[in-house]
Amino acid sequence: MLLSEQAGQPAATKIQRPATLRESVIEAIQELIVSGQLKPGQHLVESELADLLGVSRQPVREALQQLSGEGWVDLHPGQGAFVHVPTVEEADQLLAVRALLETESARLAALHADEDGVKRLRALCARGIAAVQADDVDAAVATNSELHALVTALSGNKVLAELTSQVARRVRWYHTPVARRRGMASWEEHTSLIDAIEAGDERRAAKVMREHTEHTRESYMAQREKEPVQPAPKPVRRRRRTTG
Repeated sequence: MLLSEQAGQPAATKIQRPATLRESVIEAIQELIVSGQLKPGQHLVESELADLLGVSRQPVREALQQLSGEGWVDLHPGQGAFVHVPTVEEADQLLAVRALLETESARLAALHADEDGVKRLRALCARGIAAVQADDVDAAVATNSELHALVTALSGNKVLAELTSQVARRVRWYHTPVARRRGMASWEEHTSLIDAIEAGDERRAAKVMREHTEHTRESYMAQREKEPVQPAPKPVRRRRRTTG
C-alpha cells in the first residue's frame, strides 16, 4: 500500500535517532555556560574546549557557530568566540515571559495535580532545602529547575509545557548567580506554592508563583547592578604600514 493511500490511518512511530557529536558538544558547552563554569564574556578557545570535551576541534567549531545563532556565544572576527553577555534588557524580558508562563502553570497545576504529583513536589522541595543547608548551589539550582518543570507538567497543558521548556535553560543560567542570595527564602516560597496546589487554590497558587518569579528577577537585576559584566572588546583593525 502506498503512503498516499494510508490517509486517515494512525501515523507510524518516528524512529528516534541518536544525537550527533555536534549536538552533544552543543549540549555540553551550554551546560558549562549555565553552570557558570564558563563565565559571561569569557574567551572560548576551540583547542581548549576540544581537549576538555575529548573531541576534535571541528565539532567544537560547528557547535560555536550554532550557539552563536542561538544567543549563547558571540563571535568577533579576528578575536574568536566569547560567552554571550546578556544585556539587562534581554534578561528582564525573558524573566518577564517566564513569569507569565509559570504563573499560568501554577494556576492550572492547582486544578489538575493529583496526590502523587503533590507528593513528588514535596520530595523535590525537601531535596532543595537539603541542598541549601549543605550550601550546594549546583544541586539547589538543578532541583529548582526540576520542581518548576514538574509544576508545568502537572498543569496538563502540553503547549504551555513546551513553551516553558524553551526558556528553562536560559532561566537556569540567570538563576545560578543569585541562587545563594535567594537561599532558603526561595524554598519557603516553593513550600507555599505546593500548599496552594495541594489545596486546589488556583488563585493562591498563581499569586505565589508570580511573586516567586518576580523575586528571582529582582535578585538578578540587583546582582547585575552590583557586579556589571563587560562584553568582550570589539576587534581593532590594524592599519597596514606603507613604505615611502
